[in-house]
Amino acid sequence: MPLSTLIKSIQDIMRKDAWVDGDAQRISQLVWMLFLKIIDDKEEEFEVMKDNYVSPIPEKLRWRNWAKDPEWITWEEMLNFVNNELFPWLKSIEAENVNSLAYIVKEVFNDSFNYMKSWTLIREVVNKLEQEIDFNSSEDRHLLNDIYEQILKDLQSAWNAWEFYTPRAVTQFVVEMVNPQLWEKVMDPACGTGWFLTWTIEHLKKQVKTPEDLKLIEDTIFWIELKQLPHSLAVTNMILHGVEIPKNIVHDNSLTYNVIDFEEKDKMDCFVMNPPFWWTVQDGVLSNFPKKFQTKETAYLFLVYVFYRLKQNGRVGIVLPDGGIMSGEKVSEIEIKKKWLEEHNLHTIIRLPNGVFSPYTDIKTNLLFFTKWTPTKEIWYFEHPLPEWYKKYNKTKPIKLEEFDLEKSWWNSREENEYAWKVSIEDIVKNNYNLDIKNPNKKDEEIVYNKEELIEKIEQNLERSKEILELIKKG
Repeated sequence: MPLSTLIKSIQDIMRKDAWVDGDAQRISQLVWMLFLKIIDDKEEEFEVMKDNYVSPIPEKLRWRNWAKDPEWITWEEMLNFVNNELFPWLKSIEAENVNSLAYIVKEVFNDSFNYMKSWTLIREVVNKLEQEIDFNSSEDRHLLNDIYEQILKDLQSAWNAWEFYTPRAVTQFVVEMVNPQLWEKVMDPACGTGWFLTWTIEHLKKQVKTPEDLKLIEDTIFWIELKQLPHSLAVTNMILHGVEIPKNIVHDNSLTYNVIDFEEKDKMDCFVMNPPFWWTVQDGVLSNFPKKFQTKETAYLFLVYVFYRLKQNGRVGIVLPDGGIMSGEKVSEIEIKKKWLEEHNLHTIIRLPNGVFSPYTDIKTNLLFFTKWTPTKEIWYFEHPLPEWYKKYNKTKPIKLEEFDLEKSWWNSREENEYAWKVSIEDIVKNNYNLDIKNPNKKDEEIVYNKEELIEKIEQNLERSKEILELIKKG
């Protein structure tokens, strides 16, 4: 059965457990189970490839000894085993250093919980995972995306508590344009489930010539993620993409580091990232930034974080929404843009159309590329066109990597055309550092809606009007 179908069937089992409240808890439950199975499959590799390999997990707690044989633990014992033996031990596992599997296991389980209370349903889920998935199978690894796509789709209902899911085409395009090289340190300080660095790993693997090169990749990619669930997914993701010990993935908040304290040894050659928009800034965070850059908008703070942690000649590809830093005129926003343009070369802004981040938001977004080399003299803009007959992207018509071929063919031989234009730094400064520059070469288009689109828009407007009316009545 396809992995996406399998994951859905497992979630259907979980829905029968009345103690599991909502998609987020179901996904969290599924992630720790997947993680333990993946670790066990990975350890099978270690036992073959490494002499005298010893697992940091006691024999009784290893997946193979309580999950593979459905008769090893009777159904009645399952809940007691998971809650009172498995979880307490994994949360308190002794880890000698961060470069160990024990440390990774402890990091994943520190904030993980068993939400299921029905031992019969736990057994059903475990049996399905064991019988249907073998992560040592190249076919199952190849279909890994099905798992993540299904997990993220199921989290759409809880999108307000979740970072926007960055489309695979966007992450891959950004990585290709930044073009990290072996020996360069690459970072995503708000990595979510880790897809920017997954594509970085795949990009770097094309440059590998020796076993030492492959090991080097593990040592030169760095990521930080605050939230427990995406952190666990990111760790799992990295293991399945060949990172033996994901030692450089930190469960933390990047914004709690004082940017003034970064030394040369802390700095990165490349950043590839989609910082979270509109997060609530934690108490004390602003004190980690120079006063003139202090703002409660987290995306801007992440941008300042990058300024201070980027090496000279370093390269950045970042996703930012329309509005805000693009056109903002608050004192802090202007100061951030001054530092940006005076100390970095913001050479390219790719303007994406509506719907790229559907269904999370319809706000237009931008891909911005800059280097810490020379001040900005001019900015090239490229307006990404919708495919023919598309009014917008959506979850059934997502953006595809091949649609960036237009930008790729233009990238190294830039000329103005119907999609591309450039703006001098003098004009940017004269316009109070507004980066929200419309395409001057675009012809006005007549907007034509079909019957279904008109009905949908009218119904949306009516519903919104009712909401506003109710608010007015309530005073």
